[in-house]
Amino acid sequence: MSTAAPRPTGQDHLWSVDEHLEDILATVRPLEPIELQLPDAQGCVLVEDVTVALSLPPFDNSSMDGYAVRVADVAGASEEFPAALEVVGDVAAGQAADLLYVGPGQAARIMTGAPLPHGAETVVPVEWTDGGLGEGPVTGMRARSLAPEQTSGHVRVYRPAEARAHVRAKGSDVQAGDRALDAGTVLGPPQIALLAAIGRGTVRVRPRPRVVVLSTGSELVQPGEELGAGQIYDSNSFALTAAARDAGAIAYRVGAVADDAETLRSTIEDQLVRADLLVTTGGVSVGAYDVVKEALSHVGDEDEAGSGIEFRTLAMQPGKPQGFGSIGPDHIPLLALPGNPVSSYVSFELFVRPAIRTLMGLEDVHRPTTRARLAADKAIRSPKGRRQFLRATCADGTVRPVGGAGSHLVAALAHADALIVVPEDVESVEPGAEVEVVLLG
Repeated sequence: MSTAAPRPTGQDHLWSVDEHLEDILATVRPLEPIELQLPDAQGCVLVEDVTVALSLPPFDNSSMDGYAVRVADVAGASEEFPAALEVVGDVAAGQAADLLYVGPGQAARIMTGAPLPHGAETVVPVEWTDGGLGEGPVTGMRARSLAPEQTSGHVRVYRPAEARAHVRAKGSDVQAGDRALDAGTVLGPPQIALLAAIGRGTVRVRPRPRVVVLSTGSELVQPGEELGAGQIYDSNSFALTAAARDAGAIAYRVGAVADDAETLRSTIEDQLVRADLLVTTGGVSVGAYDVVKEALSHVGDEDEAGSGIEFRTLAMQPGKPQGFGSIGPDHIPLLALPGNPVSSYVSFELFVRPAIRTLMGLEDVHRPTTRARLAADKAIRSPKGRRQFLRATCADGTVRPVGGAGSHLVAALAHADALIVVPEDVESVEPGAEVEVVLLG
């Protein structure tokens, strides 16, 4: 059996976007499942099917404030000829239904959510009655003590009601034994509500991955501080931290690290304790001060097989320089992204977001794509041999580029909701042509 030749790596090989992504997803593994309390499980992914142990609702109950009656006793009732019924008691939410029985000619005052008492067949809304006041139709239920000696009296009903009217039937939402949620479900507020409603206090999930984002560069200043000569504000760490949270992670932003390899190595080592994934931005090109390459190119531990960061050149624009590998005794994945803001963000969408979604245990880890007609004043030019990603807006089957091709143009990125994909073998795309589009939101 022949053996395939090993694929060239690192600077000896021009990696395609697909090769780089494939390598990342083959390395990153879903996090181990844990049992979490419901408030802590929001945003996590279920690892097992959840079966309903308790029907919802667990008993027949009223959907209205009104009176629980027998159908025959209110048949033909009208304002001219109301049905007069004896009120035998009150039923409040949380009260046992077997404490009261509604016989012929009787009614029980009932509150929304209260169990339907024995003998009752339907509920008449209070607005269809005189509320026991004997003064014509009322607009709401009057206050009354639940003391037995104060719950007697009579009520006049002015309209008939069909059987089971205004009654929420037992199990009408879900039945005991039904599957409530499937494994792989991301737990949002509605799913948390369902789990609580069926009595689940904890659930087994894959936790949200912890992602640490740090930018590098001595020129970077934190927003709110005063800029000095040659300095710019650090936007990448804020953008990527927000993007990591949007992808489902718990994200931590680290202030910009100066161009010093030892400081960067020390900072990264300090962050390993709270990271399932590390993301750096900047310092991965071929300049004299590319600190990430200097700090991490030889970070592999001889005693830790498989560790180390590899820096690569990708056939893409923007985002040609990339780094990927693992670091530390637990082999925490690290993705090193370029420092230009657009390059950094596009790289995040293509490589980091899928890694985060893989850590979560999701099956579909990619942004959705579509085909759309290009709306542009002139043809789009693209470098031969590179897959180009252009910022754009997409609506109603049409996609329009926004901003120029520069990888530093943050303002245009803020208005984009899509990326136009120009394949490696295409050098020009004419207006009106159909193109592939990655939808960002």
